[in-house]
Amino acid sequence: MDIEVNLIISILKLTRNGPVTHELIKKDSKLPTQIVEKLLRKMQNDGLIYLRKNVVEADSFQRLKLAIRAINLGADIENVSSFLQWQEFENIAALAFERNGYSVTKNLRFKHAQRKWEIDIVGCKKPLAICMDCKHWHHGMYPSTLKRIVQEQVKRTSVLAEALPSLAGKIECASWDYTKLIPAVLSLVTGKFKFYENVPIVPVLQLQDFLSQLPAYTNSLKHFTKA
Repeated sequence: MDIEVNLIISILKLTRNGPVTHELIKKDSKLPTQIVEKLLRKMQNDGLIYLRKNVVEADSFQRLKLAIRAINLGADIENVSSFLQWQEFENIAALAFERNGYSVTKNLRFKHAQRKWEIDIVGCKKPLAICMDCKHWHHGMYPSTLKRIVQEQVKRTSVLAEALPSLAGKIECASWDYTKLIPAVLSLVTGKFKFYENVPIVPVLQLQDFLSQLPAYTNSLKHFTKA
Protein backbone atom coordinates (compact mmCIF):
# COMPACT_ATOMS: atom_id res chain seq x y z
CA MET A 1 0.00 0.00 0.00
CA ASP A 2 1.17 3.53 -0.81
CA ILE A 3 2.74 5.22 2.24
CA GLU A 4 0.44 8.24 2.05
CA VAL A 5 -2.63 6.01 1.66
CA ASN A 6 -1.54 4.01 4.69
CA LEU A 7 -1.27 7.20 6.75
CA ILE A 8 -4.62 8.57 5.52
CA ILE A 9 -6.35 5.31 6.47
CA SER A 10 -4.94 5.61 9.99
CA ILE A 11 -6.06 9.24 10.26
CA LEU A 12 -9.59 8.42 9.05
CA LYS A 13 -9.80 5.47 11.42
CA LEU A 14 -8.55 7.36 14.48
CA THR A 15 -10.21 10.77 14.03
CA ARG A 16 -13.78 9.49 13.78
CA ASN A 17 -14.44 10.59 17.35
CA GLY A 18 -12.26 13.70 17.43
CA PRO A 19 -8.59 14.78 17.66
CA VAL A 20 -5.85 12.19 18.07
CA THR A 21 -2.15 12.35 18.95
CA HIS A 22 0.69 11.99 16.47
CA GLU A 23 1.90 9.05 18.54
CA LEU A 24 -1.28 7.04 18.02
CA ILE A 25 -1.20 7.72 14.29
CA LYS A 26 2.44 6.63 14.04
CA LYS A 27 1.67 3.47 15.99
CA ASP A 28 -1.36 2.57 13.87
CA SER A 29 0.25 3.35 10.51
CA LYS A 30 3.50 1.56 11.44
CA LEU A 31 5.46 4.25 9.61
CA PRO A 32 8.74 5.89 10.69
CA THR A 33 8.37 9.09 12.73
CA GLN A 34 10.20 11.24 10.19
CA ILE A 35 7.92 10.15 7.33
CA VAL A 36 4.76 10.62 9.41
CA GLU A 37 5.75 14.13 10.48
CA LYS A 38 6.66 15.13 6.92
CA LEU A 39 3.37 13.85 5.48
CA LEU A 40 1.32 15.42 8.26
CA ARG A 41 2.86 18.82 7.51
CA LYS A 42 2.12 18.33 3.81
CA MET A 43 -1.49 17.43 4.58
CA GLN A 44 -1.83 20.51 6.74
CA ASN A 45 -0.44 22.69 3.94
CA ASP A 46 -3.00 21.11 1.58
CA GLY A 47 -5.81 21.92 4.01
CA LEU A 48 -6.57 18.27 4.76
CA ILE A 49 -5.93 18.34 8.52
CA TYR A 50 -5.25 20.69 11.44
CA LEU A 51 -2.06 20.24 13.46
CA ARG A 52 -2.15 21.35 17.10
CA LYS A 53 1.24 20.69 18.75
CA ASN A 54 1.25 16.87 18.93
CA VAL A 55 -2.43 16.50 18.00
CA VAL A 56 -4.08 15.88 14.62
CA GLU A 57 -7.63 17.09 13.98
CA ALA A 58 -9.85 16.79 10.89
CA ASP A 59 -13.37 18.12 10.46
CA SER A 60 -16.04 16.38 8.35
CA PHE A 61 -15.12 18.23 5.16
CA GLN A 62 -11.41 17.45 5.61
CA ARG A 63 -12.17 13.80 6.29
CA LEU A 64 -14.13 13.61 3.04
CA LYS A 65 -11.23 15.19 1.15
CA LEU A 66 -8.80 12.77 2.82
CA ALA A 67 -10.96 9.83 1.75
CA ILE A 68 -11.09 11.04 -1.83
CA ARG A 69 -7.31 11.66 -1.82
CA ALA A 70 -6.76 8.05 -0.71
CA ILE A 71 -9.11 6.72 -3.41
CA ASN A 72 -7.38 8.80 -6.08
CA LEU A 73 -4.08 7.27 -4.92
CA GLY A 74 -5.47 3.79 -5.50
CA ALA A 75 -7.10 2.80 -2.20
CA ASP A 76 -10.19 0.59 -2.29
CA ILE A 77 -13.36 2.71 -2.28
CA GLU A 78 -15.36 0.45 -0.01
CA ASN A 79 -12.50 0.11 2.47
CA VAL A 80 -11.89 3.87 2.68
CA SER A 81 -15.57 4.78 2.97
CA SER A 82 -16.02 2.33 5.85
CA PHE A 83 -14.09 4.84 7.99
CA LEU A 84 -16.49 7.68 7.14
CA GLN A 85 -19.52 8.14 9.32
CA TRP A 86 -22.81 8.38 7.45
CA GLN A 87 -23.65 11.69 9.12
CA GLU A 88 -20.44 13.28 7.80
CA PHE A 89 -21.42 12.59 4.21
CA GLU A 90 -25.00 13.72 4.76
CA ASN A 91 -24.04 16.87 6.68
CA ILE A 92 -21.63 18.04 3.98
CA ALA A 93 -24.39 17.60 1.40
CA ALA A 94 -26.91 19.47 3.56
CA LEU A 95 -24.44 22.33 4.04
CA ALA A 96 -23.98 22.70 0.26
CA PHE A 97 -27.75 22.96 -0.18
CA GLU A 98 -28.05 25.56 2.58
CA ARG A 99 -25.24 27.66 1.14
CA ASN A 100 -27.18 27.78 -2.13
CA GLY A 101 -30.36 29.01 -0.45
CA TYR A 102 -32.20 25.70 -0.12
CA SER A 103 -34.11 24.62 2.95
CA VAL A 104 -33.04 21.10 3.84
CA THR A 105 -34.94 18.10 5.16
CA LYS A 106 -32.79 15.10 6.02
CA ASN A 107 -34.11 11.54 6.20
CA LEU A 108 -37.61 12.49 5.09
CA ARG A 109 -39.93 9.65 6.08
CA PHE A 110 -43.48 9.51 4.80
CA LYS A 111 -46.25 7.02 4.09
CA HIS A 112 -48.07 6.72 0.80
CA ALA A 113 -50.06 3.98 -0.90
CA GLN A 114 -49.89 1.84 2.24
CA ARG A 115 -46.10 1.82 2.25
CA LYS A 116 -43.35 3.67 4.10
CA TRP A 117 -40.78 5.66 2.10
CA GLU A 118 -37.59 7.53 2.95
CA ILE A 119 -35.47 10.05 1.02
CA ASP A 120 -32.01 10.90 2.38
CA ILE A 121 -32.05 14.62 1.59
CA VAL A 122 -34.65 16.92 0.06
CA GLY A 123 -33.47 20.44 -0.75
CA CYS A 124 -36.24 22.96 -1.46
CA LYS A 125 -35.85 26.30 -3.25
CA LYS A 126 -38.79 27.58 -5.28
CA PRO A 127 -39.82 25.99 -7.53
CA LEU A 128 -37.34 23.12 -7.14
CA ALA A 129 -37.19 20.18 -4.78
CA ILE A 130 -34.00 18.13 -5.23
CA CYS A 131 -34.40 14.58 -3.91
CA MET A 132 -30.98 13.10 -3.13
CA ASP A 133 -30.07 9.49 -2.53
CA CYS A 134 -26.70 9.53 -0.72
CA LYS A 135 -24.40 6.66 -1.69
CA HIS A 136 -21.38 7.30 0.51
CA TRP A 137 -19.43 4.67 -1.38
CA HIS A 138 -19.74 3.31 -4.86
CA HIS A 139 -17.74 0.30 -5.88
CA GLY A 140 -17.19 0.85 -9.59
CA MET A 141 -20.90 1.74 -9.99
CA TYR A 142 -21.55 -0.92 -12.65
CA PRO A 143 -24.36 -0.05 -15.10
CA SER A 144 -26.67 -2.69 -13.63
CA THR A 145 -26.11 -1.34 -10.09
CA LEU A 146 -26.48 2.25 -11.23
CA LYS A 147 -29.68 1.42 -13.09
CA ARG A 148 -31.21 -0.06 -9.93
CA ILE A 149 -30.10 2.88 -7.76
CA VAL A 150 -31.48 5.43 -10.23
CA GLN A 151 -34.77 3.60 -10.77
CA GLU A 152 -35.34 3.33 -7.02
CA GLN A 153 -34.67 7.06 -6.55
CA VAL A 154 -36.94 7.95 -9.46
CA LYS A 155 -39.70 5.87 -7.85
CA ARG A 156 -39.22 7.56 -4.45
CA THR A 157 -39.36 10.98 -6.07
CA SER A 158 -42.51 10.18 -8.06
CA VAL A 159 -44.21 8.91 -4.92
CA LEU A 160 -43.15 12.03 -3.02
CA ALA A 161 -44.72 14.16 -5.77
CA GLU A 162 -48.00 12.30 -5.25
CA ALA A 163 -47.80 12.51 -1.44
CA LEU A 164 -46.60 16.11 -1.22
CA PRO A 165 -49.96 17.79 -0.44
CA SER A 166 -50.29 15.64 2.69
CA LEU A 167 -46.82 16.54 4.02
CA ALA A 168 -47.47 20.11 5.12
CA GLY A 169 -45.33 20.84 8.18
CA LYS A 170 -42.80 18.13 7.31
CA ILE A 171 -41.27 19.75 4.24
CA GLU A 172 -41.34 23.33 2.96
CA CYS A 173 -42.36 22.64 -0.65
CA ALA A 174 -45.57 20.87 0.46
CA SER A 175 -47.23 24.30 0.74
CA TRP A 176 -46.12 25.63 -2.65
CA ASP A 177 -48.57 26.09 -5.54
CA TYR A 178 -46.10 24.52 -7.95
CA THR A 179 -43.10 22.26 -7.37
CA LYS A 180 -40.66 20.57 -9.76
CA LEU A 181 -39.16 17.50 -8.06
CA ILE A 182 -35.82 16.24 -9.40
CA PRO A 183 -34.32 12.85 -8.42
CA ALA A 184 -30.52 12.75 -8.04
CA VAL A 185 -27.83 10.44 -6.66
CA LEU A 186 -24.92 11.71 -4.58
CA SER A 187 -21.71 9.67 -4.73
CA LEU A 188 -18.38 9.85 -2.93
CA VAL A 189 -16.19 10.10 -6.02
CA THR A 190 -16.52 10.79 -9.74
CA GLY A 191 -17.64 7.73 -11.71
CA LYS A 192 -18.07 6.85 -15.37
CA PHE A 193 -21.51 8.44 -15.56
CA LYS A 194 -22.54 12.03 -14.85
CA PHE A 195 -26.13 11.23 -15.78
CA TYR A 196 -28.11 8.03 -16.10
CA GLU A 197 -31.51 8.16 -17.78
CA ASN A 198 -31.43 11.96 -17.28
CA VAL A 199 -30.86 11.57 -13.53
CA PRO A 200 -27.69 13.38 -12.32
CA ILE A 201 -24.99 11.41 -10.49
CA VAL A 202 -23.18 14.05 -8.44
CA PRO A 203 -19.82 13.60 -6.62
CA VAL A 204 -20.17 15.16 -3.17
CA LEU A 205 -17.34 17.67 -3.63
CA GLN A 206 -18.97 18.87 -6.87
CA LEU A 207 -22.40 19.36 -5.30
CA GLN A 208 -21.82 23.11 -4.84
CA ASP A 209 -21.15 23.57 -8.58
CA PHE A 210 -24.06 21.32 -9.50
CA LEU A 211 -26.52 23.36 -7.44
CA SER A 212 -25.26 26.71 -8.72
CA GLN A 213 -25.65 25.57 -12.36
CA LEU A 214 -28.88 23.60 -11.89
CA PRO A 215 -31.47 26.30 -12.74
CA ALA A 216 -30.09 26.54 -16.29
CA TYR A 217 -30.90 22.95 -17.26
CA THR A 218 -33.68 21.63 -15.01
CA ASN A 219 -35.99 21.00 -17.97
CA SER A 220 -33.53 18.51 -19.46
CA LEU A 221 -33.46 16.41 -16.27
CA LYS A 222 -35.88 13.72 -15.18
CA HIS A 223 -38.49 15.43 -13.04
CA PHE A 224 -42.00 15.31 -11.65
CA THR A 225 -44.33 18.21 -11.05
CA LYS A 226 -46.91 18.97 -8.41
CA ALA A 227 -49.33 21.81 -9.08
